[in-house]
Amino acid sequence: MSAREKDLCIRAGDRAREMIMDGGFSLDAVRTYVGPAVGPRWLVASGFDLTLMKNDLLGRQRPVLLAGASAGAWRFAAWIQPEREKSHLALREAYITATYSRRDTPATVRASLASIIDRAVEDDAVPFALADGRHRLAVTTARAKNLAAAFFSPLQRLGFYAAFALNALDRRFLNLFVEPVVFYTGPKPPPFTLLRGFEGRHFPLTEINFKTVLVATAAIPLVVEGVRDIYGAPYGVYRDGGLTDYHLARDYGGGEDGVTLLFHHQDRIVPGWLDRRLKRRSPPREALSSLLMVHPSPELVASLPLGKVPERDDFVAFMDRPGERIENWRLAVERTSHLGEVFCDLIESGRIRDVLLPLATP
Repeated sequence: MSAREKDLCIRAGDRAREMIMDGGFSLDAVRTYVGPAVGPRWLVASGFDLTLMKNDLLGRQRPVLLAGASAGAWRFAAWIQPEREKSHLALREAYITATYSRRDTPATVRASLASIIDRAVEDDAVPFALADGRHRLAVTTARAKNLAAAFFSPLQRLGFYAAFALNALDRRFLNLFVEPVVFYTGPKPPPFTLLRGFEGRHFPLTEINFKTVLVATAAIPLVVEGVRDIYGAPYGVYRDGGLTDYHLARDYGGGEDGVTLLFHHQDRIVPGWLDRRLKRRSPPREALSSLLMVHPSPELVASLPLGKVPERDDFVAFMDRPGERIENWRLAVERTSHLGEVFCDLIESGRIRDVLLPLATP
């Protein structure tokens, strides 16, 4: 194994592993690419995404579903733009250089998110993005219920305390506080929204609601003001899609043949945002069987600035010296820029079979 190959870990569920070990695996087997709601951690996926974009490696034989929430949805919204590499780079630069102060409020942070999206997605490009026939976008938002829908911070906080406590008992209690609402492009809803047991609803993305949905899916409770009454969807307050779909919460392939690809920043997969401290909470078994997960090795992560991937807490830690944070994040992007090339080389050479690991289990 080369030094570059040691920077990348590739893990697979049972069915995906069997497909790869049988030989002849290619990225044409990928039916769904999942973008987790991981905030600034998405930056280490930038080089990986750009490699797939530049070489046009997804959706060659049949449309591929790009399913994400929060930052994952932003990555994929850029992906379906007419000039997708330009859009991705604009998103990355706007995201990295965004700064915040102690005077910011949930309303001003929401305005900042809208500004980032405006820099990456041009208004006159949205109709072309919606018409992309090879890449179908699915954006998950969380429609808040009960106290979780409150705009008054103390009540909203109380609602999410209750949501956390009941979710710890059983994830089904989460439905009392948030409902997944998926907005999609293409002629029909994503297959995973049609499966029995999907507890949410689905509505088309349009020119009118496209950017509004992108703001909503990143509206972190208490930090970002929620989005009220999205056009084409039920009345209500829409918040961060990571509340219901954080890393990987369900079978995004919808039970269809093929592989679900996930670029992640770590080996642990957490279903919902409120599950982060629940060490044994993991996605359902059927969601993992067809999963092919790629993530930077622990050694590569240790070599990044501060020995970690960029994270949301950096905004606070470096609030008084944003230039240092920006430099750290740019270095993290640079040092992980080769991971897509490594991944593609392993597939093309067949050496992926030699490095493949099982999925980590809690």
